Amino acid sequence: MAQITCQNLAIGYDGRSILRNINFSVNEGDYLCIIGENGTGKSTLMRTLLRLQQPVSGMIQYGDGLKNNEIGYLPQQTMIQKDFPSSVREIILSGCQNRLGLRPFYSRKEKKHADQIMEKLKITELEHRCYRELSGGQQQRVLLARALCATDKILLLDEPVSGLDPIVTKEMYRLIKRINRDDKITVIMISHDIRAAIEYSSHIMHVGETMFYGTTEEYESRWLI
Repeated sequence: MAQITCQNLAIGYDGRSILRNINFSVNEGDYLCIIGENGTGKSTLMRTLLRLQQPVSGMIQYGDGLKNNEIGYLPQQTMIQKDFPSSVREIILSGCQNRLGLRPFYSRKEKKHADQIMEKLKITELEHRCYRELSGGQQQRVLLARALCATDKILLLDEPVSGLDPIVTKEMYRLIKRINRDDKITVIMISHDIRAAIEYSSHIMHVGETMFYGTTEEYESRWLI
């Protein structure tokens, strides 16, 4: 069953569309890479899927029991965010805020869940470090851990390897693929790296003047000829 379905979706700002006729669905366990030139609407599409802004027209349906607070999100970092003076553990635990309701504290279960995620991502030894003192690759692992605290169903990642060196970039891609494959968590990721999209994803969406959505094999056979 589809977790997210878009039908005749148009996205943009102030009622003006920057991208139209978006039709696709994402099923549990899919790994969708959204690629395209700068300014074509990739991040706007992701924010619309997250309900951070309204679509201009069309419809987004959430199925398979997916709730709005069950989506993990790793946005592009700003310079202010990179200099955030909190501890690694505090930032990762903040991913559980969507479960708190009226509670002013994290439960034992939520703390244990954060511990398990830190262990999975091999960042337990960083938990008491200040976030702004970490390397770029370490910061991205922390933000990925925060996103995983929010969900065990679906991750939305906006250029998660931006600014990282090639070795750390490859490690990050492999980590995301392992989470997708082993934990059955759906991934929707914006990327400029077509080669990595082909290597790791199950589906590709190309946005811009020409639109494409299909399996990675279909993209290779039809788009790259």
